[in-house]
Amino acid sequence: MSKVTDSESPSIENRKTEHIRINLEKDVQFPRLSTGLEHYRFMHQALPEIDLRDVDSRVTLFGKTLNAPILISSMTGGTDLAYQLNQRLAEAAQATGVAMGLGSQRAGIEHPELAYTYQVRNVAPDILLLANLGAVQFNYGYGPDHCRRAVDMIDADALILHFNVLQEAVQPEGDTNFAGLLAKVEEVCKVLKVPVIAKEVGWGFSERDVRNLANAGVAAIDVAGSGGTSWSEVEYHRAPTAFHARVAASFADWGIPTADAVQYAVRGAAGLPVIASGGLRDGIDIAKCIALGASAGGLAGPFLKAADHSTEAAEQLVRELTAQVRIAMLCSGARTIAELQATPLMRV
Repeated sequence: MSKVTDSESPSIENRKTEHIRINLEKDVQFPRLSTGLEHYRFMHQALPEIDLRDVDSRVTLFGKTLNAPILISSMTGGTDLAYQLNQRLAEAAQATGVAMGLGSQRAGIEHPELAYTYQVRNVAPDILLLANLGAVQFNYGYGPDHCRRAVDMIDADALILHFNVLQEAVQPEGDTNFAGLLAKVEEVCKVLKVPVIAKEVGWGFSERDVRNLANAGVAAIDVAGSGGTSWSEVEYHRAPTAFHARVAASFADWGIPTADAVQYAVRGAAGLPVIASGGLRDGIDIAKCIALGASAGGLAGPFLKAADHSTEAAEQLVRELTAQVRIAMLCSGARTIAELQATPLMRV
């Protein structure tokens, strides 16, 4: 296993390390904009006529059954620290039977000596594992072959294409040409042998965007709405000048709240699976998103902090989330995830 020392590190590795440390050490939440999930509540059923032992939280995505509708969302890779975190997260996913996404694999493609930081099949042979590349890279020399390499690098079951226009726009070194991407996404969807998931990174998709992506052939939508980690806040903390800091800070509350983004995606995705993410903090949030039409819920920040402690902490977080989802199902009268998806919520 080849590792790069700090003195030799390519700039992309330094940036990944900065991102991890800022997320762990700084307040990078949306200052005022929330997920919107606080406006929804379940109608409590005091007589659900269900035994908690019979509540079935399993869901099948891309041919793999998850014990709970939980995704450890894409976070990191490309550094020694990321390798350790990804190993812990993957061990937790394997132990609990949930899904996991990797961070953007551009570092591993452009610097093959960093590929090991993403490789987790050694500890998680059975999980639903998602590869990850930035869609904007299709305007910077990337194409279907790079997508295949990302999938093969980690033996992935599907590929995430992430869309992070605001993050790139406020980065001094950002890749900001987002023109003409839809046709290139469609090409990848046609030729890649695994499903393609379109994912925002914290500002949500509009219904129009979702409809266009569905028509282009993506197999699922991860809404990653606003209300959790704000990547413009992350970039504010690493801004090299006061100018860049002020520009990034002005977008601190930009985006589509997660509750709205889920509903836009359900309407626009024409029956495709919708993954809810962006500021989810517990199993009740996951259950609310499923009641709004999602198939699963993803969390990143809480898992990053847990994995920074230990594999056991990450595993415990999955178990807590699962228990919360199952109790929410019991108390709202839903025996299965399909019944939970059909459970009405009260708007408050």
